[in-house]
Amino acid sequence: MLGYRGHGWGMGECGEKRGGWERPFLAALMVGLGTGGMSGAPVDFAREVLPVLSDNCFQCHGPDEGGRKAGLRLDHRDSATRVLKSGRAAIVAGRPEASELVSRLFTTDADDLMPPPESHRELTVAQKDLLRRWVAEEAVWGRHWGFESVKPVSPPSVRNEGWVRNELDRFVLARLESEGMEPSPEADLEILARRVALDLTGLPPTEEDLAGLKEGDRAGAYGRFVERMLGSVAYGERMAGEWMDLARYADTYGFQADVERDMSPWRDWVIRAFNENLSYDRFLTWQLAGDLLPGATTEQVMATAFNRLHRQTNEGGSIEEEWRSEYVSDRVHTLGTAVLGLTLECSRCHDHKYDPVSQRDYYSLSALFNNIDESGLYSHFTAATPTPTLFLYGEGEERRHGELLDAVKAAERRVAEVVKAGKVEEAGVEVVVPTPLARYAFEVVEGGRSPNAMATNGAAEGAIRLVAGREGQGLEFDGDDSVTCRGVGRFARWQAFTMAAWIRPAELQARAVVLHGSRAWTDSGSRGYELVLESGRPQFALIHFWPGNAVAIRGKEALPKAQRKLFFNLRSRKQGFR
Repeated sequence: MLGYRGHGWGMGECGEKRGGWERPFLAALMVGLGTGGMSGAPVDFAREVLPVLSDNCFQCHGPDEGGRKAGLRLDHRDSATRVLKSGRAAIVAGRPEASELVSRLFTTDADDLMPPPESHRELTVAQKDLLRRWVAEEAVWGRHWGFESVKPVSPPSVRNEGWVRNELDRFVLARLESEGMEPSPEADLEILARRVALDLTGLPPTEEDLAGLKEGDRAGAYGRFVERMLGSVAYGERMAGEWMDLARYADTYGFQADVERDMSPWRDWVIRAFNENLSYDRFLTWQLAGDLLPGATTEQVMATAFNRLHRQTNEGGSIEEEWRSEYVSDRVHTLGTAVLGLTLECSRCHDHKYDPVSQRDYYSLSALFNNIDESGLYSHFTAATPTPTLFLYGEGEERRHGELLDAVKAAERRVAEVVKAGKVEEAGVEVVVPTPLARYAFEVVEGGRSPNAMATNGAAEGAIRLVAGREGQGLEFDGDDSVTCRGVGRFARWQAFTMAAWIRPAELQARAVVLHGSRAWTDSGSRGYELVLESGRPQFALIHFWPGNAVAIRGKEALPKAQRKLFFNLRSRKQGFR
């Protein structure tokens, strides 16, 4: 239950309409109290009968076909009212004396008694009378109240009209009167203030808060005190705590090394949402799909972090797709718990046994949450945030960032003009041919190393074989060996670099790594660059976090099984990565 603003609990009207919502808290309480159990009111199947049947009867006569006895289902009206092999029906609407269910409840024969003694379940006298009265009232069926549309409820009549100050009081008093009870005397104003302060802010009232209470204007003073609590920052913090628990909020990833992740911007947004009384429909819409709104604002996109508060792993050897699927299921389960008030996990493997949720429903929801371009792992060695990500700027930083981007674009336009004119000298532009950083001829391997400081990595001495190359010698790899070129290839993201190599594919493979520069590989959140052959097609990628914050270029055709030179002239610019 979200404590959105609106009140009026026995102290007179002191709420007001805010943000398009008027007294939703009061409406929620009305729905929760209902009218069941009040003298003279018809039996409510969903609120009164269904819980009794579910707790005491469904184990043997419920939706589980494997555990069902006598072919009787009491969760379906058709089954409960049809004639059984015994010639009797469990329920004959309007005739409790002809209903086997009623007979079995009240019998003194232990062999016929339901629930049977060995089940260790026993209905109270009140529960038995309730079921008999329900059958007598034509056994009107229904569903769990959570699946019924909310309908207007007329406030019940009460005897003590003088106690009533608002509509909610009528529901409370009618229930008390049906139980033969009377309301307690009103508490002192300071006690009420302490209760509401703890409820709305989680903190006791200060002396300054209590100073505004005056016994001479009890209702007005109390109303103003409530408004003051609702207007405090602590109100948003108190209410946000409830939602953060449902949303599985944490500032660490949870699995394996449990590395820190700062989700405080989302937390602060939730607090603001409560303090600004954001309407409930927007509160949910922004978190579930704020990025899909037309012209989505930064705040609306940030709210969708709700979908990614689940735990994530970075254990080496983890299968990305397996964990990505786990995250999708986590989002479905969280939607069920936090928004629908349902446990949807059962439907992951089969249709739900107790709720009208099918396995198809489960995977339809999964498809909705399966549209995120993400990896199943977070980085093992770096602080790179798993994508998708959102830029959040400090004061003035976004404006400065825009100015720098404009300066880069202006410089690029100037370079393009100079190149097009072909007058580099006249433009005063100095062209410097870069000096090679390293060259590995791979002509000789001695003691596991080449004279170029190339070192084998994890391969036994002599495991890498020299073969005839296009010019001179070359190295042949069998797929289980590698070389490490130490001390070179560590480029910053704003540096331009060029690589050239001769390669001769010996066979077609699904994925073959030619070279890569990264502290970790894909099962630990790689970051850097790589040249690979994907089914024979060359692909070069610059990666900050794969797949959402990276760029890649891939050849259209596979390389032939012959000597072929690949030449790359690539730049990694600062604004291209986050």
